[in-house]
Parts: sequence; structure tokens; C-alpha cells
Amino acid sequence: MFRMVFTFLLASCLFLPSALANDSQAIHEYDPSVCAASHGAAKSRVERAVAAAESAECLAMMAAFPRPELQRINRDRFTLDRYHFWRVSREGANLYNAPGGHVVDTIPAGFNFVNAINTGVEGWVKEENGRWLRREDAKPVQASTFTGMLLPDDWAHPYAIILDKAGTRASLAPGGAASDESGFIARRYRLVNIFARAEDDAGKVWYLVGPRQWLRQELVAKFAPAEKPGEVTGRWVAVDLFEQTLIAYEDETPVFATVISSGMADWETDEGLFDVWARLISDPMSGAAGGPDAYALQMVPWVMYFNRGQSLHGTYWHDSFGYRRSKGCVNLTISDARWIYDWMLGAEPNEDGEIVNYVYIFSTGVYDIT
Repeated sequence: MFRMVFTFLLASCLFLPSALANDSQAIHEYDPSVCAASHGAAKSRVERAVAAAESAECLAMMAAFPRPELQRINRDRFTLDRYHFWRVSREGANLYNAPGGHVVDTIPAGFNFVNAINTGVEGWVKEENGRWLRREDAKPVQASTFTGMLLPDDWAHPYAIILDKAGTRASLAPGGAASDESGFIARRYRLVNIFARAEDDAGKVWYLVGPRQWLRQELVAKFAPAEKPGEVTGRWVAVDLFEQTLIAYEDETPVFATVISSGMADWETDEGLFDVWARLISDPMSGAAGGPDAYALQMVPWVMYFNRGQSLHGTYWHDSFGYRRSKGCVNLTISDARWIYDWMLGAEPNEDGEIVNYVYIFSTGVYDIT
């Protein structure tokens, strides 16, 4: 008798996943609307969201489309391998005419970086202008190797990229505590589908990213299609200051998406519609000389100016994309900036023979993370 019961249970366990797999395989079109909560009055909004997320239709959709399958662009090996960036001591440093030679200049206190062209002399670093600084006055930095994603022509549903650096576990319900039982740990830059959106009892937004896996809105950056400004044509980019995302478009077709870092509270990136007025393969940037916020960046790659001194450009001095970190510019990884730079230059010229690329800066919410 025991053998018969065991055989039945074993067969059931083997059959159930197969049945679920067959159900998920039968779903050929991604449609997260099956996970949306109804507006019935019998339960609280959290209870309705959880019930919808645990419905057979929603579970099957999550099984069929567990995560976005998007192609990453290639890394910009040329820039990442050719240039060697060093951060100078916050207190500044002397510059010498030769290793152990005479002081010929100084780098003042501030947020300063140099491009090293020779590190072969023990204890010394030669920067791109031919001067030397003591190795103890600077340290090398590794530029981010993150790359954005190519988008399919039929992309229509929002998805997200995880920003969290702490490995937060998902919650079992909107507003709930992080739970090991969810089986989900937030890994930075991992892509997730957004199957549903819900608000907890405090009004905070949560996203359903998998079975019984809810993440707080601030742990991710959401990618959603933007409405094209009426006068825009050709190749343009939309930058959402709330989500800290950039999406590139060919007319109305999205082609590429990534995360950015825009201006901090005291250096806001201006909203509006702009056109790229200058392009430079590299450009030094500096500002606030003599002040507590002084900075000097010896070589900034793939620069596209669109609003006075504000630009899209490659960034090697941080890997905090998805959070505000700049003094007004739109920071991109070096690889993402290179891709956008080349892609914009590939646009069709207008009737005057000029290439016009627009940058649309807007915000879908109020950014309140510092």
C-alpha cells in the first residue's frame, strides 16, 4: 500500500511542473495585464494586488516570460583599454617636470582626475599633458563596463533594471518586509519584467517582478515608452529625470535604453526640448574653481552638448547610474555614450545637409532620493 501511495505522489510531482510548463509554453505574447488587480470593493488594495498576482493566469504569464531578453550593446573597448584614469587626492597635488624633478604646476584641492599615459616609472604617474605626479597623490579608477540594451521594434510594456546595491530581498506583498521566502535577491543592473504595479497602505509604489516577489519602486529604474514631442523627427533621445533613464528613438520607434545620472539638487538638469549643438570625441571639463565643489576632469569622452554647457557624455568617475550624481550633465557609461554618439551621427541629414538630433528632458515624477 505504501509503495502504491509513494508511486502516485511521485508521478503527481513529476506531472505538475510539466503541466505548468506546457501552459507557459502555450503563451506566445507577453501581456502583463493579466496580473493587474481588479477594482472590487470586497478587499483592500493590497489584498486585491496579491490575489491578482497569485492567479493562474498571472503565474502562467510569469512562468512564460520570467525576465526581459534584450541584447546588450558592445563595450567600447577602444576607450576603456586606451585610457587610464586616476583620481587625484582631494587635497590636490604638485605636478613635476620629471620624476623627482622640479614642481612646475599644481592641481588644486577638489574632485580631480587625470588621464595617465605612463605608469612605468616606480612611484610616478605621467598625465596626458606630459607632467608627472607622485603615485601616492593619485589612485587608478576602473570605469564602469555596464552597457545599455537594444529594444525590439514592438516593445510596448514597461520593464525595469535593479539599482539596489545592498542585495535587498523581495517582499511577499506590497508593503511587506523583505523575505527570504520570496526567493529573490535584488542584484544591481539585473533586468526584471514589471507584471503589476500596486500601492501599499502608506501609498508607496511596489512592482511585481516574479511570483510573490514585490520590490519597492525606489529599488529599480523603470523603462516606459515616452510620447514624442510633435516637432521632433529622426534620431532623438528621451531622458526621464525621475526614473534616471534614457531611451533613444528613431522617429517614434524606440531602439535603445539605458540608465543615466543627471544633475543633483543644486545642479539640476534643465527640462525641455533641446538639439545637440556640438559633438566632441573628448573634452576636458572643470568648474567651481577655488570653491568646495571644484572639479577638473582631464578627459571626458563622447561629449554631446545640448543645453549651453549641459551635455550627454561618457563617465568614468562613478558607477552610480540610476541615481543623480552630476553637476547638470547627463552622465552615461563610456560604452553607452559611444553608442549614442555614433548612432546620432548616423542620422539622415536635413535639407540643409545638417544632422539634427534632439534631446528631450522631462520627469514622470518627483525625484526624492538623495
